[in-house]
Amino acid sequence: MSRTVKHLLIGGLIIMTMGVSAATTANENDLKLTIVNPQNLYDPTPNGYSTAVIVPGGAKVAYISGQGGQDSTGALSPDFAVQVKQAYANLRAALDGLGAKPDQVAKLTVFVVDHDMSKLEVLTKNVKEMFGETLPAQTLIPVPKLAVEPMLFEVEAVVMLE
Repeated sequence: MSRTVKHLLIGGLIIMTMGVSAATTANENDLKLTIVNPQNLYDPTPNGYSTAVIVPGGAKVAYISGQGGQDSTGALSPDFAVQVKQAYANLRAALDGLGAKPDQVAKLTVFVVDHDMSKLEVLTKNVKEMFGETLPAQTLIPVPKLAVEPMLFEVEAVVMLE
């Protein structure tokens, strides 16, 4: 390895390690999500999401699998709004199972079959009901279909645990 490459590698490691702080114990105040909505970007909050969310260092992170609109028997309503409401109820149950609250959700990914603007209203209403002012980052992905034929909606989450 050339001397120049060695210096670059060593220099890079020094720069990388200078930015790493010593391990500290997180207290309860450290374990809050930071919502970031830059003023020079479109304000996403009326649509039920935030531009970015920072999870503090030292927090554990959980990933909740996609929750569809199945009720406790596995039945799916053919109505989109009913499925969305049930999917968010299922997400809430998954959060409860983790001992987490909605304000600990950093990121949502939602999948919508045959998305159109009328569905966006239903989604926004449900997100705002569940998350209030602490809106997670969110991505909506229109899809032609989901895992089970009558499924019209699915939501997955990334959650910060305390």
